[in-house]
Amino acid sequence: MPLTPKQRKYLKALAHHRKPVVHVGNAGVTPAVIREIELALGRHELIKIRLPGVERETRAEMLNKICAAAAAEAVQEIGRVAVIYRPAEKPRVVLPE
Repeated sequence: MPLTPKQRKYLKALAHHRKPVVHVGNAGVTPAVIREIELALGRHELIKIRLPGVERETRAEMLNKICAAAAAEAVQEIGRVAVIYRPAEKPRVVLPE
């Protein structure tokens, strides 16, 4: 379910005012963190995640691991904050074509 640039822009605008829902600690992406992300995506569809202050490549690997485990799509990564999206069974966020 790759997002088009138009959809990505729309989701960035929706996520702008949201606060991070999940904080990944120094232990990294643990099964407990994945469970919390799954729960948050089930409730919100679009969430922000605060990543630890490690190197950029490490944060990118963490984000890829999170997206693969949660079957989500990365929308944006700015500094230590990432935005991910996964449509719910009954979507609340309507994406533009």
